[in-house]
Amino acid sequence: MDRLDATDSALWFAEDTSTPRNVGGVAIFRPPEGGFDHERLVRLIRNRIAHVPRYRQRIREVPLGLSRPVWVDDATFDVAYHVRRSALPNPGTRDQLDELVARLMARPLDRSRPLWEMYLIEGLENGNFAVVTKSHQVLVDGTGAIDIAQVMLDSHAEVPDDTPDVWNPRPEPSDPELIGSALSSVLTRPTVAWDVLNTGVRDVGAAAEAVAVWAKDTSVGLVKSVFSMIRSPIESPLNTRIGAQRRFARTELSLEDLQQVHGTSVGTVNDVVLTVVTGALREWLMNRGRVLDASATLRALVPVSIQSEGTSRRDTNVAGQVGAFLIDLPVGEADPIIRLHQIAFHMRDLGNTERLVGARALAGIAGFGPPTLHALGARVGTTLSNRSYNVAITNVPGPQRPLYAAGSEMISAYPFSPLVQGQALGIGLTSYQGSMFVGLTADRDALADVSVIIDGLTDALSELKEAASKESGLRIIPGRADAV
Repeated sequence: MDRLDATDSALWFAEDTSTPRNVGGVAIFRPPEGGFDHERLVRLIRNRIAHVPRYRQRIREVPLGLSRPVWVDDATFDVAYHVRRSALPNPGTRDQLDELVARLMARPLDRSRPLWEMYLIEGLENGNFAVVTKSHQVLVDGTGAIDIAQVMLDSHAEVPDDTPDVWNPRPEPSDPELIGSALSSVLTRPTVAWDVLNTGVRDVGAAAEAVAVWAKDTSVGLVKSVFSMIRSPIESPLNTRIGAQRRFARTELSLEDLQQVHGTSVGTVNDVVLTVVTGALREWLMNRGRVLDASATLRALVPVSIQSEGTSRRDTNVAGQVGAFLIDLPVGEADPIIRLHQIAFHMRDLGNTERLVGARALAGIAGFGPPTLHALGARVGTTLSNRSYNVAITNVPGPQRPLYAAGSEMISAYPFSPLVQGQALGIGLTSYQGSMFVGLTADRDALADVSVIIDGLTDALSELKEAASKESGLRIIPGRADAV
């Protein structure tokens, strides 16, 4: 039987109404001349669903909790149930769409069905429409699954002539069969039983003790990395108990402006992005009346893609090229160029730092291995203790060519990052077609002023661009590491 791994099992059992494990985003499309409607979206997904077989399966728990839950085919799967329709009062504004996205993503998924939903949102300005995708984190299980949003997109406007597949769901196992399989697993693989008993132990402090047991078979650097993450982050209003409701805010930055700063100053484009985010968070803290000395920092969890010499960008072994990096963002530094230098310095030493944990090593700790890169950041944030960082930032480079869904051109795409308890803000960035699209997910009560961060991003980029144009210092040679 296809059983959940240790991490997914922990995600499944730990989910509650205040921390739904939903990942996804919102993409805005320009419809073709013939228009676009709900029926067309349903047909598109029905024709493509064979590429994501996990999206026709649901989770079945083992009686008496004898083993981790298993995946079973949903014999009553109905794609129209999962692909839904909504609308804004025409013409729908940006704020109205953001509010709707926040409400949709805050709702837990139906755990008795396949764990995903998709919404066609009509009524946007200029005749556009949006598609909101929402999947549970356990769907991103590291086995090569493709996100449902990726399946619906093509590189050309012509609508392909897809032929729906003939799907015959496998019979669902009975309770006695589930019990028998669980007992067999305990006898042949006693570590499975240990995983079940240890499902609730997800704190990094406990994980570090487990790592120490097999440290002789791994690098000493890994053990140091895990223990370094036990340290508490700087006290911040970003770390507070969160509720069930969310805010979603988004903006766009010019990729050309980011690249221009990179070309005239130091570090990589990703260093520039982190510097802009740091400037926005600095402005937000000061707007809240925080007095920041020059040494004040916020600790960010940043998933990083590591490329060695001879590694191709097309290498499909994504898990082997991704690590989790904890970096202190210098929010207390007033000079944007000095902020950039500090971030570039720390990111440049990525390969040697004790705070870098490679994805292969994480896989040995807790089944880490998400197939999509935005879900990567969320999954790492769930695996690590929420006491080890203040905010998670995921920056994913996207295609610079147009993408289409059944002939409709995608004009923007904003990621949605799930929150874990104690983390009130998640930041996702995606570059596409010359723009950097930013999505901020926030606890509704803790960050009622999330719009200050959104405005601060634009201000911070302008400030950095102006300062960089005057900078005549030596450039730091970009390292081999960059954001995913």
